[in-house]
This record gives sequence, C-alpha cells and structure tokens, in this order.
Amino acid sequence: MLTTNMNFNEWDEIFYDVVVSNAILDRVLHHSHVITISGKSCRLRNHIQPKD
Repeated sequence: MLTTNMNFNEWDEIFYDVVVSNAILDRVLHHSHVITISGKSCRLRNHIQPKD
C-alpha cells in the first residue's frame, strides 16, 4: 500500500525529473488500484479548531 497527498502530476517536483517520475509512476501504478479519498481527515479532527 502506498499513500500520498500529492497528485501524480506533482511528482516531478519530488524527483526533479519528469522522465524519472513518469518511470516510477508507471511501475507503481501497473496492475494497481487507485482509490481517491476526499473529505476531512480523521487524524486531524482533534487538532483543527473550528472557525467561529
């Protein structure tokens, strides 16, 4: 399992090379299932104060 909060098109900022990031994503995503989760974080619910 691999989790990230970055979109796949932002991975070249991590590896500083578009070719390398595309090669890594190609190998990681081959035969994988991508599940996109949106909404509030359960881990941060006690740390973020609601705005009044």
